[in-house]
Amino acid sequence: MNSPLSLFFGNRAAVIALACLAVITLLALGASLIYPQSPWKMVGAPFQPPAWGGHLMGTDMLGRDIAAGLVHGARVSLLIGLVSTAIALLIGVGIGAVAGYFGGLVDDILMRFTEVFQTIPSLIFAIVLVAIMGPSINSIVIAISVVSWPSVSRLVRAEFMTLRRREYVESSQVLGLPGWRIMLTDILPNAMAPVIVTATLMVATAILMESGLSFLGLGDPDMISWGYQIGAARTMLRAAWWMSFFPGVAIIITVLCLNLVGEGLSDALNPNLKRKKP
Repeated sequence: MNSPLSLFFGNRAAVIALACLAVITLLALGASLIYPQSPWKMVGAPFQPPAWGGHLMGTDMLGRDIAAGLVHGARVSLLIGLVSTAIALLIGVGIGAVAGYFGGLVDDILMRFTEVFQTIPSLIFAIVLVAIMGPSINSIVIAISVVSWPSVSRLVRAEFMTLRRREYVESSQVLGLPGWRIMLTDILPNAMAPVIVTATLMVATAILMESGLSFLGLGDPDMISWGYQIGAARTMLRAAWWMSFFPGVAIIITVLCLNLVGEGLSDALNPNLKRKKP
């Protein structure tokens, strides 16, 4: 039987993507060491194109280094993706677990509540929420979390409805263990595989959504991120292509790597693949 770890590392694309994500994370963590100066500081003449002897990725309309903003922005973009995903998972797993375990009227009420959020297009809903709360990192995280949790809730509900009929769950119920303990110790650990895979895709979606909000002028004006850089350059697409090109490439690479890692985890955690001999 192949272990999940060996199956994952047997996927070359997933391993390369994981390595790329590790490099991006290290750049984000070491941004202050690579570019000690503030990314908001003017370091040259405005609209300087990329050059080996000068600024590798050029400067923007105020003479700020695009590369410095890219490295410092990685920290903010990844933080938004991770925090909003964590909040969405907390809400979605909680609601899905309760609905799937108890079923009946509780399930009906919670699923109708979930469907209310699913009837509104995610990006439009996020735009409305950020516009109401005001553009800031906190409002962006809250908006992305609110539009992301329903899909997790339905996934966890389906897993709990399947697992609650297993023998080990029924044994715990016969022993008189409380429902919350059965959900946390018996069912949830066995339902985490698809949730982990979904989480990687949610981080990618959150980064894309933040970029979309920033492009529409709803990004945090006090925090530099990849989305903010693209949003600031939306009126300069023809005059200074590099201002939006390099942050756009960073987003594409990060989202692609997250999707490849998610596919690798999906294959590794697939019980049908585990039974195949190497």
